[in-house]
Amino acid sequence: MVIALGGAFRGSWADAALAAGLWLPLGWRRRAPVISVVLVFTAGLLCLPLNGPVFFPGTPAVLIALYSVTVFGPVWAHRTAIISSVVGCVLFGLGNGVSVLGAGWGSLEQAAGVVVLMAGFSGALCVATWAFALTRRSRRELIATLRDRAERLEIERDQQATIAAAAERTRIAREMHDIVAHSLSVVVAQADGGRYAAAADPDAAVRSLTTIAETGRAALADMRRLLGVLREPPEPRTGAVPVVGASAETPTLAPSTPQPAEHDLEHLVEQVRASGVRASMVRMGTARRLPPGMGLTVYRICQEALTNVLKHAGPSPTVTVLVQWGPRSLVVEIADDGRGAAADSDGLGHGLLGMRERAAMFGGTVSTGPRPGGGFRVRAELPLPGGTGGAVTSEPAA
Repeated sequence: MVIALGGAFRGSWADAALAAGLWLPLGWRRRAPVISVVLVFTAGLLCLPLNGPVFFPGTPAVLIALYSVTVFGPVWAHRTAIISSVVGCVLFGLGNGVSVLGAGWGSLEQAAGVVVLMAGFSGALCVATWAFALTRRSRRELIATLRDRAERLEIERDQQATIAAAAERTRIAREMHDIVAHSLSVVVAQADGGRYAAAADPDAAVRSLTTIAETGRAALADMRRLLGVLREPPEPRTGAVPVVGASAETPTLAPSTPQPAEHDLEHLVEQVRASGVRASMVRMGTARRLPPGMGLTVYRICQEALTNVLKHAGPSPTVTVLVQWGPRSLVVEIADDGRGAAADSDGLGHGLLGMRERAAMFGGTVSTGPRPGGGFRVRAELPLPGGTGGAVTSEPAA
């Protein structure tokens, strides 16, 4: 076929050098596709005057260069390359037709047929290669777009989590401020009462001083926790359980209203039961007196967990609130039998994030996740302060 269309391959050093020039630039076809295709096409153009035979071993190199510049190069480069390829195919066909006429191997009609055959065949190869490369290019661009979108969404998710953590910390700090203000009011009131009662009843002054000392120590501990909330920067939570629910939906209490505490959980469960949820509460162990901040934390964790039950558990769920007093810790568990929420999804709410922030403020932990038998469970464990005893309820704070 080579002999019929272009004459015998002469095998000269010039032919070998041009054939090598078609392949060597392909070594950097990914890093510099434009330079590579220019060199390959230039070498191919120099091969055309050699009556075609040398061009056949280099034809795959031309196709590879066209493919590479289409996939990895700029748009203008691959458009220019396909136009140049078509022009080169026409010149290739004309060269073979001239070779047929010059060698006396056929008539003008036969030479025209050779031109059409060679130009059409080589042009079809170039167009097919270009079309396949365009498909590959579109796939690469789609993957790059999806990867960029995923990275931006991850950044936005981290930013939302950071903003939500800061907002939750501000909210917790505001509540702790109310508790500390109440404690200081008690200190001032006891100091004034002890000062007036000291002359008539020295024992009353002693009792006032004892109350002042206890309240002052509690206020100091609350102030340290408050400063810890304000100073610690929120850490990004990669792969954490999704934050669901919205803490902002919980109404903010007026400063003059007593803050809720652990002993208000029955009323909270009653509110949930009134909304149509089969809710129950179980208490185990001997209750103790909790600091105002810890009592508020227990209440807020239960409140957020029950709110999530109303949002995500589906119709007619059953939820149980367990409050278990241990020797050194208080465990609060809220479990339902609804459909729950996916443990690896990211939501727009930040309720679980707030639970962890509140529990960490007292050295506690919060674990969440689906139950083996279906539903969702929130479990909080808070270490009890040493020496708490006596009363069975937590102190409300004004």
